Amino acid sequence: MTMSQMRLRQVCLVAPHLEPVVSDIAAILGLDICYRDPHVGKYGLENALMPVEATLLEVVAPTQPGTAAGRFMEKSGGRGGYMVILSCEDPDERGRFAASIGVRTANVIDHPPYHGVQLHPRDCRAAFIEFNHTKDSDDDFGPYPPAGPDWQEAIRHDITRALTEVELQSPDHYDLAQHWSNIIGVPLTSARNDDPQIAFTNGCLRFAKGKTEAMTGLTFRVNDVAQVLGSARARGCPCAGDAFLLAGVTFRVVA
Repeated sequence: MTMSQMRLRQVCLVAPHLEPVVSDIAAILGLDICYRDPHVGKYGLENALMPVEATLLEVVAPTQPGTAAGRFMEKSGGRGGYMVILSCEDPDERGRFAASIGVRTANVIDHPPYHGVQLHPRDCRAAFIEFNHTKDSDDDFGPYPPAGPDWQEAIRHDITRALTEVELQSPDHYDLAQHWSNIIGVPLTSARNDDPQIAFTNGCLRFAKGKTEAMTGLTFRVNDVAQVLGSARARGCPCAGDAFLLAGVTFRVVA
């Protein structure tokens, strides 16, 4: 895997409790839970992971006071966007480079064949960034220990086809975009409305102007936009245009 093959591997949201957030996401988008990772218990968390094609969508929730996830949620004012997780060849090298530009490492996860380096959200701004690598698993649908041993069996295509975009906002979104571009090592390009973006082979990070710095939105490609929005309304989610609000995050759906 080269730097040009860096890919969006997983997106993590944080909520006060897993339910009803996980059930709502699963029902609206037609996703199945593939794994609940026991390793997150040592951080005072519980989680659920759902595959969207080869990209994992995770929700974490604190099970005790004083967790990093709980503090992040308090500081974000209820915004649920928590972590952007990228697969690359050498997470440690990315961590060392990040340190050289003043971005601290918050946590290192070493569960062979999986290795991950999480960067401090205060230094990243807006959200955590994690780089990870699974040895001998460069295939998008290959082994990925955080998602469990049989995560591929939970992939569904009947409602949702892909997670295509992560939106991050900032009062100075061009500055945030350049900062993330420097950390990740992928140059900026232009998205719709001339917003800056970091594009990977399987999705992108788009940076939009907003009042605060936060990970604010996810975009999904679905088979029937009206059906998904109808399901969101039925679950009590506020809807506007092509989007619904859930767990403090805007879920946009496109055909």
